[in-house]
Amino acid sequence: MKKLCVLFPGIGYHCDKPLLYYSGKLARARGYDVIALKYSGFPDGAKGNDEKMRLAASHALSQSEQQLEGVRFEDYGRIIFIGKSIGTAACLEYRQLHNISAGGILFTPLVFTFGHDTKGFTAFHGTADPWAATADIERLCSEHSVPLHIYPGTNHSLESNDPLSDLRSLCDIMEKAGKTIV
Repeated sequence: MKKLCVLFPGIGYHCDKPLLYYSGKLARARGYDVIALKYSGFPDGAKGNDEKMRLAASHALSQSEQQLEGVRFEDYGRIIFIGKSIGTAACLEYRQLHNISAGGILFTPLVFTFGHDTKGFTAFHGTADPWAATADIERLCSEHSVPLHIYPGTNHSLESNDPLSDLRSLCDIMEKAGKTIV
């Protein structure tokens, strides 16, 4: 069975950064074809501005559409989408628009990510994330039955000021992500 993993990055969090890099590497090791999307040209000052965040999500979706044009999803028996930040909204909307049967991972989702169907996804969140309040993410994950893994003291990149602690967290995150990337 052919398997596909698509990585949907964030505004400044590209696919060569740890969460997406190692997710893609794990997927390749498990026999997936991996497509790592690249985004550019986002509006400045999106953080804290709902209108600009929605524009950024629309921009990410548009770039996803362009880069995934011609991908024959029907050729794959298993598909996973892995989104980071704004990419969480883009991957869910893309899945819905194209009626793709995909589950996956939401790394540091935003509040408006949950305006889309989240069935089959697992979320990861840091309690020091300035882009989304922990209470909001906990409530939304509960309401949408999304399993949530919380990392105390970590930011929007699921990192802290302690590199060794970050490496331990990254190992834990990849072990948990590996339960989706099968």
